[in-house]
Amino acid sequence: MARFRTMAIARVSVLTGHVLGSVIQNLIGLTIVLGVAVAVGYRPTAGPGGWLATIGILALVSFAFTWLGVALGMVAKTPEEASNTPLPLTLLPFLGSGFVPTDTMPAGLRQFAEYQPYTPIMDTLRALLAGGSPSGGDLGMTLAWCTVIALIGYGWARRRYNAF
Repeated sequence: MARFRTMAIARVSVLTGHVLGSVIQNLIGLTIVLGVAVAVGYRPTAGPGGWLATIGILALVSFAFTWLGVALGMVAKTPEEASNTPLPLTLLPFLGSGFVPTDTMPAGLRQFAEYQPYTPIMDTLRALLAGGSPSGGDLGMTLAWCTVIALIGYGWARRRYNAF
């Protein structure tokens, strides 16, 4: 990192380059997952606009959570801690509406599931891939969650990076 500080580049460009590279890798991975899903029988009915919106939302989600991951990595003191700190975030999709509707969940879990970031994201993507349009509330919450997570992650990561 000390070498980057001596170069005539913006300090945040190191982090931004990492985030953009990760977003590209995530989109490639998502393309492979979707290809496997189609190969085993998934048939999305989205039109071109739905596909563009889906790709845009997936890129935005990837961008937001990658910034959060970078911030968590900057806080960690060891490589092991850096890889394990964001691990609880992997549980959130399982505690959302990805597998079962939230109205079938027990009251406490339902309240958590309805107000965590992945439920509106999954509901929005599900509606887009099914050829419909997402509810305004789900789409708005998806954009709001992604914006807030990206801004918090960016600000936190930048502050930690500048503290080095």
